[in-house]
Amino acid sequence: MRTWSPMNPDSDALEFAKLAEALHAAPTPAATAQEIVEYVREQLDADHAGLTLIRSGGRLDTVASTDDVVERAERLEYELEEGPCRDSSWHRETLLSDDLLADSRWPRWAAKVADLGIVSALAVELTAVDDRRIGAINVYWRSRREFTADDVAFANIFARHAALALSESMNEAGLNTAMDSRKLIGQAQGILMERYDLDEAQAFEVLRRYSQDHNIKLRRVAEHLIATRRLPLSGRIADVPAGTDTAG
Repeated sequence: MRTWSPMNPDSDALEFAKLAEALHAAPTPAATAQEIVEYVREQLDADHAGLTLIRSGGRLDTVASTDDVVERAERLEYELEEGPCRDSSWHRETLLSDDLLADSRWPRWAAKVADLGIVSALAVELTAVDDRRIGAINVYWRSRREFTADDVAFANIFARHAALALSESMNEAGLNTAMDSRKLIGQAQGILMERYDLDEAQAFEVLRRYSQDHNIKLRRVAEHLIATRRLPLSGRIADVPAGTDTAG
């Protein structure tokens, strides 16, 4: 795989078509994210790269990195609440700094990551097709990087392809998880229906009530019942007919 350099439009289109195909071929969201960081690090001739996602509650999470330096640098951003990765994720900006120690935007973070050997950085936002912010790609260099217009153009185009591939992978994974959960819950309902002569609605209500009363996710209740033929934290459930012991 070659390092990025200015190309003609036809070559650009072919290169990004190949990239999109490779990203979409990754089997899981984690694999897609790792493909993204490895590719961008190589194409921009960088030393390190990472990918940050915005989780529920506004928490930022590094989900892929080329090495431990990235993990440490981005952990510092989350702790200090400053840095290019954090700002790019939230403000939809492409941010770059050729000399972090001379950059007034993130003074505390820059001082800390200098000890990790990081001198220059680039962060580009990831935005899903529905215009939802999902995170940022973060790239780091151990020596001063003189950024060009081509660097920024590549980062922005690449981020659009990366966001699309990652969003689709995450949506597919979520759909598969939901389908798996429905299948498990259906199997657990079947066990309760057969054992306690319940109908489908009654069996589901047993699982739901047990999940709520014991603060255990419904999927976990179903998994445990299928594996052990008993509910977790063995006991009686109000919705199971009187005299029926759910422990066995």
